Amino acid sequence: MRIKQSAVAGMFYPDNPDELALMVSQLLADNPQQGCRPVAIQVPHAGLIYSGGIAAKAYNRIRPYLKEIRRVVLLGPAHRVPLRGMAVIGAEMWQTPLGPLQIDRELGAKLVDDGLAVVNDTAHAQEHCLEIQLPFLQLLDGALKVLPVLVGQTPSEDVAALISRVLREPHTLLVISSDLSHFHPYAEAQQIDRATLQQISHLATDIKPQQACGCNALNGMLTYAAEHRLEAELLGYCNSGDTAGDQSRVVGYSSYAFY
Repeated sequence: MRIKQSAVAGMFYPDNPDELALMVSQLLADNPQQGCRPVAIQVPHAGLIYSGGIAAKAYNRIRPYLKEIRRVVLLGPAHRVPLRGMAVIGAEMWQTPLGPLQIDRELGAKLVDDGLAVVNDTAHAQEHCLEIQLPFLQLLDGALKVLPVLVGQTPSEDVAALISRVLREPHTLLVISSDLSHFHPYAEAQQIDRATLQQISHLATDIKPQQACGCNALNGMLTYAAEHRLEAELLGYCNSGDTAGDQSRVVGYSSYAFY
């Protein structure tokens, strides 16, 4: 059995299982959220001390509906390896300090057969944007299957086609992983991010890399949302200057529910 080991435990989140479970449990407890069952959520992917509270709002949103969810498809950017198109992974399990999760290789193989993705283990090997989501999912329901999909330089229509394909599978939740603006002074970042949040809320599909590192996955989600008349609800926003970072050079974080 092929097992993907954690790449960022001890860096983006604690590598001690008890410490990690306590941290994630506290983030969930401190960030309640209620509302309609989402088709998809958008979450940030920085270290948990920076963006974990904003992410927790989205994960709390799905909490009442966990009995209806058996599979979580995760889409996010490839930060470390140049990538065109979209890439799934060849491993069968994904190991974190909280234990293993099953990877939905069957659905991944369907995406490859349909020409929507390729297998690229190298792109996934050191990537953090999807792994940082796993402790939340494990605390909520460790039996969920996951399918990680990295989105490189890809037209939004192609991403929307993949999203449409995976959401045809019953009991599936989609998670879009993206931070917002990077490394601007606090007030400037807020101004940039406010404009981006307006675009997301209105399902604009022209988010630029300077606005959101996961813009390709996000634009695909917004394309799908516009086509299917979904609502985009902002659940939370902050930047690293509000949490654990220097306000002279911040990164923005948002979470959304699409329903």
